[in-house]
Amino acid sequence: LLHPCRRSDRRSVPPFAGDHLMRNYFAFLAGGLFGAGLFISGMTDTRKVQGWLDIFGNWDPTLAFVMGGAIIPMAIAWRVAAKRRFALTGDAMPPPPEPKLGRNLVMGSVLFGMGWGLVGLCPGPAIASLSYGGIEGLVFLGAMVAGMSAMPSLRAWLDRPATAQ
Repeated sequence: LLHPCRRSDRRSVPPFAGDHLMRNYFAFLAGGLFGAGLFISGMTDTRKVQGWLDIFGNWDPTLAFVMGGAIIPMAIAWRVAAKRRFALTGDAMPPPPEPKLGRNLVMGSVLFGMGWGLVGLCPGPAIASLSYGGIEGLVFLGAMVAGMSAMPSLRAWLDRPATAQ
């Protein structure tokens, strides 16, 4: 349907005409599907997310089905992808990440969890809820962008070698 290198008359498409057309098409399709899934599942509703995290109060277990509905197809997709040499877009498959638990993963997980628990939003739902989230969504987005902007400097400071005193 949308091949990035050839036209119907078998001539090459010039690079400015979209040499990454398939990648952009799949990104648009995946983003739209992800956003629709967030909206339908209620992940953009901060009360539902905070209800899921409130295990000692008024616990709402429905997001367990959302997570299961995401984990199961992804587990299948990872198994299929592990056997492929090339992606559907024609690019080489990236190597799998190192399965190690380190400081960066732990710190990132803690920060993500704190933000998710305090506000009830993470980056995907925050962007999806901008159209109806009111001022709270804009404040969260601003804080998220500020944190993302500050991270390179903080990362350089954390990764600097310790000086002997």
